[in-house]
Amino acid sequence: MTEISTRSSGRASEKIWLASYPPQVPAEMPPLEYRSLADLFDKSVARFADRPAFTSMGKTLTFRDLDRESRKIGAWLQTRGLEKGDRIAVMMPNILQNPVIVYGILRAGLVVVNVNPLYTPRELEHQLKDAGAKAIFVLENFAHTVEQVIGRTDVRDVVVATMGDMLGAKGIIVNLVVRKVKKLVPAWKIRGHKRFRDVVAESAKLSLKPVEIAASDIAFLQYTGGTTGISKGATLTHANLLANKAQLSLWLATAFFRRPRPEQLTFICALPLYHIFALTVNSLMGLSLGAHNVLIANPRDIPAFAKELQKHPMHIFPGLNTLFNALMNNPDFQKLDFSTLFMALGGGMAVQRPVAERWLKLTGMPITEGYGLSETSPVATANRFDSEEFTGTVGLPLPSTDLEIRDEEGNTLPIGEVGEICIRGPQVMTGYWQRPDETAKVMTADGFFRSGDMGVMDERGFTKIVDRKKDMILVSGFNVYPNEIEEVAAMMPGVLECAAIGVPDPHSGEAVKLFIVKKDAELTEAAVKAHCAANLTNYKRPRFVEFRTELPKSNVGKILRKELRG
Repeated sequence: MTEISTRSSGRASEKIWLASYPPQVPAEMPPLEYRSLADLFDKSVARFADRPAFTSMGKTLTFRDLDRESRKIGAWLQTRGLEKGDRIAVMMPNILQNPVIVYGILRAGLVVVNVNPLYTPRELEHQLKDAGAKAIFVLENFAHTVEQVIGRTDVRDVVVATMGDMLGAKGIIVNLVVRKVKKLVPAWKIRGHKRFRDVVAESAKLSLKPVEIAASDIAFLQYTGGTTGISKGATLTHANLLANKAQLSLWLATAFFRRPRPEQLTFICALPLYHIFALTVNSLMGLSLGAHNVLIANPRDIPAFAKELQKHPMHIFPGLNTLFNALMNNPDFQKLDFSTLFMALGGGMAVQRPVAERWLKLTGMPITEGYGLSETSPVATANRFDSEEFTGTVGLPLPSTDLEIRDEEGNTLPIGEVGEICIRGPQVMTGYWQRPDETAKVMTADGFFRSGDMGVMDERGFTKIVDRKKDMILVSGFNVYPNEIEEVAAMMPGVLECAAIGVPDPHSGEAVKLFIVKKDAELTEAAVKAHCAANLTNYKRPRFVEFRTELPKSNVGKILRKELRG
């Protein structure tokens, strides 16, 4: 048994949120039951061998298949002269190769470096160099990006996969469509690369050598802009992720008080597995529960996404506000059977109340909002899973998690006052990879991580995110939070999406500018301003309104205010 980090210590009497806990959930999580993520993997595949684990484009891998195929990848990596702790980059969307490769890397005692496939060459080069990656697995659609930077990195092995590699005979057709019809594979040439299918074939007779992996060993370098904008690797150990999995397992148990738990849970995995939200909530939780993850390679294709959902029961559906909103505007999604849905989990960005209310009306289930960051593996707080309502908060700190609202000087603020959310617990990273200076900026002397998010805790222990510190707008000395402006604007039936930023103003320092994507073509600037005037005090009202056909988003679907600021 592995003891949890001492960072989770704290007197229960100080934790006002415990009074709001479900009675069955303990204040502290028990010692970890697994030595490493590889240990969790081994025990889960043995227990759930014949159950479906991942499905993509009509092809399913059982847990036994996942065991066999990831073993091949791990064994092949061990023949490449790599040593325990070496970093391996994975540049893949949600296809079957992703979990096969990630678990193969972990079982070989190596470190996964998740890479956003849509990175520019500059972003990719920075991440590969910073991590000191020795190898990369990449989908051929993005190999041209790797080609442009590979010579300036320490990467020795490049393995290129195709969309159809693990789809059997159907894969030939899929590859033909991807390459020739949709033309999604730009020309590329990387000397000495290996094809994924050849690596799998070569490794069929290799044996995965046992590796002693400690809970304190690094499992992932999860890159993030963090609180300062410089892309840094959050160093997440096996213990960090196992702790968050254990915390979520305690929390999840309460969901089954509302209705019986099915024999096998089905998770919808629309968020990319290279993102920390899906990595922990879909992949690791799915692994430990013996759940079936339905992989959605391109959730932006809403019509195709809705059609895929017709084929599977939906039990647990993690998503973002923008995704929930887009789905509800699709006629096929509106006709789906939601009777199996246990919960929709909202994270990554604020869930707007109008979106949550429409979701509840359509599906009969609330969006259960949580909160976390790459640096916290990621979940720090969550609403109760047995709740029937949308609270408008990010819920309560998970077991063994301390949360304080602090001012700029690090003083703990009274209940009801807005300050920076600071988190301490076994899921908090050990620091930023090889960045002691950046780590020192966010870790306090008493072990709290300074999130860079502004929030307020109420007397029941529920925390509401007010906004990112850097997104806050200062109007004539008053703090204005974009989330509030956006939630008010989203109440208008004619608004599909919106985002608020601050722009320079000679009189007030900054003024609010609101960007809107219309649902109703007749929506006017005057109507928007009148609605905001009726719902917001004067200094919060948008001075400028700009209509756009779309808003810039991250690959996860989070609206990028920084790009709107220019």
